[in-house]
Amino acid sequence: MYRVPNARTWAEIAADIKEEIKDFTQTRVQLFKTEFGQKLALLKVAVILAGVAGVFLLTAYLFLTIGLAALIAAVFFDHQYRWVYGFFGVALLWALMGGIAAFFAKREFAFKGIVPRRTLEVLKGDKIWLQSEAKYHL
Repeated sequence: MYRVPNARTWAEIAADIKEEIKDFTQTRVQLFKTEFGQKLALLKVAVILAGVAGVFLLTAYLFLTIGLAALIAAVFFDHQYRWVYGFFGVALLWALMGGIAAFFAKREFAFKGIVPRRTLEVLKGDKIWLQSEAKYHL
């Protein structure tokens, strides 16, 4: 058998490829985790505003429901429904505040974004590199 001096065996080459793939994958996963953690830190304000919007809108729904029930009750009992306007007024106030909070939360989500852009750019670059390497070696 002919042996080239200092040549690597198939097993050594396979082990090197395995290590490179492992390092490649770990690097990409770490990049994704880091960028995703940064995005979450930036989106804390938007999540809080979304929570506030949810509370205000739920409160508006409850007051609107109570107001409608009171209105129906007022129709059947001596027509004393002055306090119903209070429920509707409070429901509109909470709905307005919830709508404003929801607007700002939506704006924060749109401004900051959730997609890990750097990771996607690196993966796209890796794809182009792998395609060019495959074409070169084939």
